[in-house]
Amino acid sequence: MSATIPGTVFSRTPVDAAAVDHALDGVRGACFWIEDLPVRPEHPVLRRAIDTDLLVVGGGYTGLWTAVVAKQREPGRRVVLVEAERIGWAASGRNGGFCAASITHGEENGRSRWPDQYDELERLGIANLDAIEATVEQYQLDCDYERTGELDVAIEPHQVEELRASGAEVLEADAVRRLVDSPTYLAGVLDPDVALVHPAKLARELARLAADLGVEIFEGTRATGIDGDGRNGPVRVTTETGIVTARRVALATNVFPSLLARYRMHTVPVYDYALMTEPLSAGQLASLGWEGRQGVGDMANQFHYYRLSRDDRILWGGYDAVYHYGRRVRPAYENRPETYRRLAGHFLATFPQLEGLRFSHQWAGAIDTSTRFCAFHGRALNGRVAHTAGFTGLGVGASRFAAEVMLDRLAGLDTERTRLDMVRRMPMPFPPEPIASIGIQTTRWALDRADHRGGRRNAWLRTLDALGLGFDS
Repeated sequence: MSATIPGTVFSRTPVDAAAVDHALDGVRGACFWIEDLPVRPEHPVLRRAIDTDLLVVGGGYTGLWTAVVAKQREPGRRVVLVEAERIGWAASGRNGGFCAASITHGEENGRSRWPDQYDELERLGIANLDAIEATVEQYQLDCDYERTGELDVAIEPHQVEELRASGAEVLEADAVRRLVDSPTYLAGVLDPDVALVHPAKLARELARLAADLGVEIFEGTRATGIDGDGRNGPVRVTTETGIVTARRVALATNVFPSLLARYRMHTVPVYDYALMTEPLSAGQLASLGWEGRQGVGDMANQFHYYRLSRDDRILWGGYDAVYHYGRRVRPAYENRPETYRRLAGHFLATFPQLEGLRFSHQWAGAIDTSTRFCAFHGRALNGRVAHTAGFTGLGVGASRFAAEVMLDRLAGLDTERTRLDMVRRMPMPFPPEPIASIGIQTTRWALDRADHRGGRRNAWLRTLDALGLGFDS
């Protein structure tokens, strides 16, 4: 067994403060993906009462896929989508653009929770990614789609041991560094079932496709309440500017409080932070290798994820996962200079050959974290309303699967999706405040401590593991 060195590779690799200052000099506090959109069509505000067959609440990936798939299944049905702000303005426009086949937040999480059904979950996840790719190709969605795979890298000795114990085909340090060159890499595995997308372009293109298929989209239309008429009558959703009466309703509000009070304790908003570099020169690219353009993630509890954009910038995000007391989502939480400096330092420790490169953008967004790290699926009003949330940062691909689940359930269908334990059973909710905040901060401290102690999990983390609970981004 390899000896464990105290601390992490980042604490053992000091980075000059002046280099961090230079890297962040002139950085803009704005989301690169959203600013990079050449065209961002506007949709009208709903200003009247309307009736529809299906109402979708939420204009992120989950809502957009629900609207698209609903029209693909039944072109003649009327579908209306309402979004409180702009299409794709929140998590769907701000994420890293990793579109993974996994619908369980990775194999380890899926196998630990649903061991008897994991093979089916994996098959359905790959089929879902294939369906996304087919949609991109069929409808020519301009979203910078690349099925590159993802490289998961070990940066500590204990992570190498974990990789070897997993049974995966392990790439040794030299092989990993031939793919992407960093002195921090000790080993890695390559997951082929991951694509990369431009997040904001994908949201824009899904909205375009939905409109082309006949979906009526309303922006600036915040839903404020929901109620039903008897056991089988229509459902009324109240907005600030009008009432929508619908036969069926799909709720896709993710990190924002559900219209259904029963599900508001099942997620907490966790802020994730990211940096984007300037475009790399040919020489800088050559110093990295990275010819396969794979997405990359390290294996720490507090992990980083990173990838190349179409114009050869590096997106660098992750590590800090910040929860604020009271489950609040506020723009002010995106301004966290200490986190951006930490990320910049970790970037320079990972790629010292890029010292002198500057970051052009810094931004943050709130992730809808659940206690089982992946989406849950609820129902209400005698099956007339479906609700999905809790993707915990891996929803780019899984959101389409969730859309299929909601539509299956709203139609009363018995399918292989609706029979999954993952769909039928709800996760444990988070406790109320102040217990939630105390528990989450204790867990963050314990995860950081484990990263600094060779991965050894203390009694608190072992207890959460035994209960199937956790906190992640």
